Amino acid sequence: MKPFLLLASRAEDDAAAEEYEAFLRFGNLEPDQLQRIRLEAGPLPRLDLDDYSGIIVSGSPFNASDPDSAKSELQLRVESELGALLDDVVDRDFPFLGACYGVGTLGRHQGGVVDRQYGEAIGAVDIKLTADGRQDPLLDGVPDSFSAFVGHREAISVLPPNAVNLAGSSSCPVQMFRIKENLYATQFHPELDVPGLLTRITVYRHAGYFPPEEADAVRASVRHADVGVPPLILRNFVRRYAR
Repeated sequence: MKPFLLLASRAEDDAAAEEYEAFLRFGNLEPDQLQRIRLEAGPLPRLDLDDYSGIIVSGSPFNASDPDSAKSELQLRVESELGALLDDVVDRDFPFLGACYGVGTLGRHQGGVVDRQYGEAIGAVDIKLTADGRQDPLLDGVPDSFSAFVGHREAISVLPPNAVNLAGSSSCPVQMFRIKENLYATQFHPELDVPGLLTRITVYRHAGYFPPEEADAVRASVRHADVGVPPLILRNFVRRYAR
C-alpha cells in the first residue's frame, strides 16, 4: 500500500505527537503507512502525488481568515505551500481530507468565505448530516446525528460554489463539505478523543480559546463526552483510498 501523507503544523511536540498517534490509531494505519511532514519545521519538500494514497491536513494554530498583515512569516509560508499543493490536488481530484484547518485551506482555495461568524468554543457539539451527507460514501455507517469535538475561531460562512454541504450543527452550519468527488474537509476533529482533547486543553490553555484560569472547568466539561463516531470517517477515508 502507498502511504497516506499527514501535513501537520503544530509546533508543540506533545500535541503533535498525540495527534499523529490518533490518526494512526483511528485510521488503522501502521507508522510506515502514514508519513508525516511538520510544516512548521521547514519548507514543504517537492511532492509527487503518485507516491501517496491520499493527503490529510490536520488542525493548526493558524487562522486562514486573519489579514495577511497579522500573519507571521511562518503562516504565510505554510499557506503559500498548501495553496500550491491544492492547485494540483484539486485539479486531479486527489483524495484529500482536511480536519479543522482543512476547512480554511480548502474552503478559501475554492472561493468560499471563511470568517469568525461561526466560531465554536472547545467541547462536544451535535453534528447532523444533510441529505447529501447521508448519501456520501465517506459517511457510510455514520448515524444522522452524532457528537464530535470542536474548538475553532473561524469557519465557513459561505460555501465555495462547487461544494456540497454534508453536515452541520446549530452553531456552525457547515461542519463538513465535499469538493468534486474526493476532496473533503471537516470543521470538527475526526481524530480527537477525550484524552487527546485533554492534552490540547493543557497545551493551548494560553492560546486564547478560553481564559487560562478556566482550564479545569473546560477539562471537566469534556471528560464524559461520547465522541466514538467521528473516527469512522477516518477509517472510511483509508479504506476507500488505500492503493
